[in-house]
Amino acid sequence: MKRTMTLGALSLFVAAAAFGQGKPRVFVMDSHSWEVKGGSGAADGTGGGSVSGGARPQTAEIIKTFNQRCPEVTITMSREKADFVVLLEHEGGKDLIRRDNKVVVTNKDGDVFYSNSTRSLGNAVKDSCAAILSHRSRSSAADAGEQGKN
Repeated sequence: MKRTMTLGALSLFVAAAAFGQGKPRVFVMDSHSWEVKGGSGAADGTGGGSVSGGARPQTAEIIKTFNQRCPEVTITMSREKADFVVLLEHEGGKDLIRRDNKVVVTNKDGDVFYSNSTRSLGNAVKDSCAAILSHRSRSSAADAGEQGKN
């Protein structure tokens, strides 16, 4: 009985290692987000206005949100060690109807398998996380099927 349990535990360990257990590693590309604000006014024949804005990097905020909303992945600062790459751009200054978060997710070979637009950063991260986990499980199942054929 003890030998059977030991063999069973060893088999589970080997199967888990072969199946690629562990969290997928995700690299978040630097965000080149921007924001522009402006306004103008006129009264009694005179007027004026101003426009301001510029770069508004969101990389740290994206990483923080990934850690909060997607604990199933590990965020890495090394692109070479990443299984997936996320590019998320936030465009400031849009109204409520237009979507201002654009997200693209690629595998480590650079093949895009997910892209979308959302109105909130949190939803962009949540949707990216679901896409990564789904893609990983499909890839793992396909790899297991290929190994079974050999």
